[in-house]
Amino acid sequence: MGKVFPELDEPLRAWIAAQHVFFVATAPSGAEGHVNCSPKGLDAFRVLGPKTVAYVDYVGSGAETVAHVRQNGRIVVMFCAFEGAPRIVRLHGRGTIVEPSDAEFEALLAHFDPGPGLRSIVRIHVTRISDSCGFGVPLLRFEDDRPQLAAWAVRKQDGLASYQRDKNRSSIDGLPGLKWTQRDPELDD
Repeated sequence: MGKVFPELDEPLRAWIAAQHVFFVATAPSGAEGHVNCSPKGLDAFRVLGPKTVAYVDYVGSGAETVAHVRQNGRIVVMFCAFEGAPRIVRLHGRGTIVEPSDAEFEALLAHFDPGPGLRSIVRIHVTRISDSCGFGVPLLRFEDDRPQLAAWAVRKQDGLASYQRDKNRSSIDGLPGLKWTQRDPELDD
C-alpha cells in the first residue's frame, strides 16, 4: 500500500462514502498554538469533485478548525476502515469556511441533509490524496449515529446563538472563529 492518488476516483469515493467516521486535523501558523484533531460523523462528508470535498460543521464547544482554516487554510481529513479490509486515507488540502450568510452557502448546503446545529460548511480543495495500510487500526462495528447532538441543538435552539457567541467566537489560542460571532449582537437585532 502507501499509494498517492491524482484525484478522487469512483472506487475511492465509494470507499469514503462507506466510512462512518472521519478525523479533521488543523494547526495555527507558527511554532506556538495548539494542534487540533476532531472526530466527525453523522453522514456529514461529501466528495464534490475529483479534488473538492466538503463537510457539515456542527456546533461544538470550540472553534479550532474554523479558526485555523481561517488563519492559514491548512487541513487534513483522515478516514480509517474500522470494518472490512484495513485502510487509511488522508486528504490534505486548503480549506474554506462557508457560513450561512456567505453567498455560496445555499449551493453547498444542497449536497447535504443536515440535522439541527449546523454552523458552517468546510470546503476543501484537496492537494494530496494518499492511503496507507491501516494494519494497526482495530476492527469495530458501527451500531448507529449518536442522537445527542441533534437533541441538544433542538433543546438549545433559543440559546444557540448566545452559546456560539460564547464558545465559537475564538479558538483556545485566541484566533477569530465564526465571522458572525465577531459582530456586536446589539447591532444584529
